[in-house]
Amino acid sequence: MKLTLIGAGPGDPDLITMKGIKALQTAKVVLYDALVHPSILENCPEDCLKIHVGKRFGKVSCGQDEINKLIVASAEQHGEVVRLKGGDSFIFGRGYEEIEYAAQFGIESEVIPGISSTYAVPALAGIPLTTRGVSESFWVVTGTTKSHELSADLPWAARSSATVVILMGTHKLEEIVGIYTNLDKFDEPVAIIQNGSLPEQKIVLGTIGNILPLAKEADVKSPAVIVIGKVAALPGLSYQKLEEVIGRPNLTA
Repeated sequence: MKLTLIGAGPGDPDLITMKGIKALQTAKVVLYDALVHPSILENCPEDCLKIHVGKRFGKVSCGQDEINKLIVASAEQHGEVVRLKGGDSFIFGRGYEEIEYAAQFGIESEVIPGISSTYAVPALAGIPLTTRGVSESFWVVTGTTKSHELSADLPWAARSSATVVILMGTHKLEEIVGIYTNLDKFDEPVAIIQNGSLPEQKIVLGTIGNILPLAKEADVKSPAVIVIGKVAALPGLSYQKLEEVIGRPNLTA
């Protein structure tokens, strides 16, 4: 019995890896998440069983315990199962948890990494997470921990000069702004990228001092990637596939 974890990439169906496509072409059963682009499933055989197990903030969804049981039941019934996740399954994707659970039932696993929205979404918007003379490193933190709280690492990240990338944090934006405000970082540039890599992509640019009203005006919702740091104010923002850009930090500051 075998479990194959495939990262589907940040949204654009063209950004899944060739190895991921090849695995889907022979799949017998696929458990896929809410953020997986529907056209990716067209790579599966006609008789492939496709089961939606997506989890979205604030909505009734398939719990992790149920997903784990489905993985085992599917592997036992079909001999193999594909778990298709948005982004990369090892970056806030619970992929290792599923491998651990499957291993208890003698199911071996293969991991096919995916392009993570962590760096791909900012890159597609023309924002480099690191660039010489501006940012030497970056932090990636979650806005929603297992206990549904903002990561305790964020206050430490905010104290650094690094670029900070926050996933699953739009509903905690006020709390995020509060952390930076307490450090007197009112002028720190911020970019919020909603539906990154997709035609309906929306970007909101601002600073810690004004991002809350700008995000409210833009009606920002999940899924979105938040980038905080000087790189968010660099010129050369890509407008390809861009539906809307609201706000603009002072690029000469």
